[in-house]
Amino acid sequence: MREEPDQATVGRIFREESGRTVASLIRVFGDIDLAEDAVQDAFAIALRKWPSEGLPPNPGGWITTAARTCAIDRLRREVRGRELLGEVALLSPGDTDPEEVGAVPDDRLRLIFTCCHPALSTEAQVALTLRLLGGLSTTEVARSFLIAEPTMAQRLVRAKRKIKAARIPYRVPADHELPDRLRPVLAVVYLLYNAGLTHPTESSLCAEAIRLARILATLMPDEPEVAGLLALLLLTESRRASRTRPDGSFVLLGEQDRTRWDRALIREGQTIVRWCLRRNRPGMYQLQAAINAVHADAVAAEQTDWPQILTLYDHLLAVAPTPVIALNRAVAIGEVRGPGAALALVDDLDLDNYHPFHATRADLLRRLGRTAEAAAAYQRAAALAPTEAERDFLRLGGRASR
Repeated sequence: MREEPDQATVGRIFREESGRTVASLIRVFGDIDLAEDAVQDAFAIALRKWPSEGLPPNPGGWITTAARTCAIDRLRREVRGRELLGEVALLSPGDTDPEEVGAVPDDRLRLIFTCCHPALSTEAQVALTLRLLGGLSTTEVARSFLIAEPTMAQRLVRAKRKIKAARIPYRVPADHELPDRLRPVLAVVYLLYNAGLTHPTESSLCAEAIRLARILATLMPDEPEVAGLLALLLLTESRRASRTRPDGSFVLLGEQDRTRWDRALIREGQTIVRWCLRRNRPGMYQLQAAINAVHADAVAAEQTDWPQILTLYDHLLAVAPTPVIALNRAVAIGEVRGPGAALALVDDLDLDNYHPFHATRADLLRRLGRTAEAAAAYQRAAALAPTEAERDFLRLGGRASR
């Protein structure tokens, strides 16, 4: 008997499969909007049929087939669409996919490089790929950028128009093009992982980001920043199971049960970090991976080598002088030099709409005995936090500080 899925199950499958299906349809039809609309149509059909007919043996294949049918139906209703149908190869089950000319035959990797074309701004590159590949809503993408949803919606529309107008090719670049195209691609993969980390019910995004990072590492085996990103994701993933309690509540790094950390992922990540160190070409992802490797070395929280972490943050801030990195460095300052020194640095940062900023301030104020100010900062952080587990944790922190 087939499983009868509920709406949550269909939603999970959508997040897991939509990126793959959108990427496949873009290759076939060459139209981003058509691909997105067809995938939405297919999942609407799934929501109607699956609860009564049961989950198909291969939900991803079912969605891809249904989406392709929906795309063809849409095209048949349009004059230009009927012309396009005459140019599309994959219209019958007997047809086969054209073979990729290049190193990696993967539609999703093609899609990343299409969206990360230099004709687009860096912000548009990252946002569009998160939307198309990760299946994130416009609201979720906007939250990743700390901007308003209408602003992000306009940015996505403009990016898709630019791809169409500029006839940006849907392919993995040639070897000599890869270095110049790398930075936004790495940013996309990193944000894709963080989107899964922020929303525990969408953990498939974490697996997808790691898979793509492995493909990039195969594609560019001598590029330390690619290796650094893979190491960073593996070391972060090694702790993911210990980030929350069974009731969904959030657990700080220093309070996590380190016996639950995945030692195989830690070993793999640390091996890659050591390889990066030997190359001596430090970059943002390598340094973040090195910081996580130091955390993973500590058997207990009190054994963490905070002076070494602070040194790494000094290097990281020099390579990538962003307010978020400055905030993380301030946390290390707080462990090495005390909460007063850290708070002075934090209060100089312009991150009012970033909930970890207020959570960090709250913790430093609590440690300084300024309980009323700490409570207000906890409440501000809770109001901005993206998940209920984090909001509950921060509200509890606010009450505890009173």
